[in-house]
Amino acid sequence: MTFLAYGVAGARVAWRAVGQRRFGPREERLVFVVGCPRSGTTFLGNVLGAQPGFVDLDEVTPWKAAIPRLYDTAGEPATAHELRRILERVRRLGLAAGLRGVEQTPETAHVLDAALAAYPAAVAIHSLRDGRDVVCSLLERGWLNRDRGGRDDAGHAYGSHARFWVEPEHREEFEQASDARRAAWAWRRYVEAARAGNRARVLEVRYESLSTAAPAVAAFLGSNVEPLESALGRFNDQSIGRWRRDLTHEQLADVEAEAGPLLAELGYA
Repeated sequence: MTFLAYGVAGARVAWRAVGQRRFGPREERLVFVVGCPRSGTTFLGNVLGAQPGFVDLDEVTPWKAAIPRLYDTAGEPATAHELRRILERVRRLGLAAGLRGVEQTPETAHVLDAALAAYPAAVAIHSLRDGRDVVCSLLERGWLNRDRGGRDDAGHAYGSHARFWVEPEHREEFEQASDARRAAWAWRRYVEAARAGNRARVLEVRYESLSTAAPAVAAFLGSNVEPLESALGRFNDQSIGRWRRDLTHEQLADVEAEAGPLLAELGYA
């Protein structure tokens, strides 16, 4: 990514760090908020980043742009080194190295081991949402839809092409699938990635229960529960269960064909 992209990311962090102690010892206890897109990662990252002593790093664009090329080497020390190099540059530019940064790029789920290796004192929070509601939201956004053009802020193209997280042997199948099945595929792969391996440093919270999650989250982070309880207590998403009215029978069948076992395992079906 260009220096401009780093500059924009750093300026965003600096603005959010205004009024807080930004200097002193480097804070290594970062927080990575992960999960499938449209699962509440933005809301949760914003809330955590607004707590005293924390700063919301948002989705760091150079970090997000690098993940696809680093995915195949996520288990190598060099990948952790590269992720740390990217994030530390943004933290320095934002004059916020003394605050607990909260990075909220959903795709970090796919390189989570490397991210946690880059920051041995860091933890992650996985925001998990009913995959059927996620499909509704992804279809509405159109990011994976066959007729969608354009690119995101990291330069990644929208549309029906296979992403880096699609199983190599199923890339053609993914590209030929319906929009609903493709969205369910995304949910399955992100959730599988976030829940894979040893996750002692990962707390899973349900999107549907965010309003009551403050005690568990505060205990996990070692932070003050009161301001977090106030912020999360305002969560009241009327879209919970929207799949019942928004998905057609055909779309729901495609979702269940792709992600039914995982939905059932997680108690969503």
